[in-house]
Amino acid sequence: MRATAIGLLTFFSMFLTVTGAQSGERWAELPAFPAMPVPKTSGMAEVNDIKMYYAEYGEGEPMLFIHGGLGNADVWGHQIAEFSKDHLVIVADSRGHGRSTRSQKPFGYDLMTSDFAALLDHLKIGKVTLVGWSDGGIIGIDMAMNHPEKLTRVIAQAANVTTDGVKPDVMSNKTFNDYINVAGEQYRKLSPTPSEYDAFVTQISEMWATQPAWTAADLGKITVPVTLAIGDHDEAVKLDHTEMMAKEIPGAKLVILKEASHFAMLQDPAGYNAMIREAMAGR
Repeated sequence: MRATAIGLLTFFSMFLTVTGAQSGERWAELPAFPAMPVPKTSGMAEVNDIKMYYAEYGEGEPMLFIHGGLGNADVWGHQIAEFSKDHLVIVADSRGHGRSTRSQKPFGYDLMTSDFAALLDHLKIGKVTLVGWSDGGIIGIDMAMNHPEKLTRVIAQAANVTTDGVKPDVMSNKTFNDYINVAGEQYRKLSPTPSEYDAFVTQISEMWATQPAWTAADLGKITVPVTLAIGDHDEAVKLDHTEMMAKEIPGAKLVILKEASHFAMLQDPAGYNAMIREAMAGR
């Protein structure tokens, strides 16, 4: 969820493209966030200069799911229901998102990655399979570069590694704007600063205008297994950009999610979960 003009969100909703919106195709719709299971544990961890909401489900080999920009951990309800059957699943709200607090420190992917590294230390968890969507996927790639000792593998959906990997017309897409509206509603419901959504968006937009900005040499240093997934109708991230990432990250696997968009985990939970299972099996 990255666009330099995102501070103008309220204006873009008046200028939506409707291509696909009336077709009934699942990739053109934003399904409701699923009901969240009851966590085994949850709380607010003091990490760096913030308080970070987290929740844990199930038992077994640890998995960490990281949501996308403007969102919160509740997007992962379908995946929690599936993977908590045989794994310890950890979800959290990124700094400033959902129930987590933010500070005046400028948003940055390195900083947000260090929050999640600190959270794993707080929870006394070693290596995880990190599943990240959009900004969460970028954080996963950042962690692969800067904290590989904390990772078994990374599964990054709809991530970009430079700002030109984002489609220039993303803010005119109806499905994407539907998500922005839902994210704002949920922020006002969950956040400890419910009236400060505009200030939060302004802060994070400053990051999106210039980050990430990684080079092929940066990506070439990654040593953990990486799976890159993208919907064949992704509204935000360019397919050729994702293909480039797959070429530059050593051993990376590219998966195209059929009839799905940026919001594939909601549109096709069974297919999304199968993709994760395949990646975890090394296929």
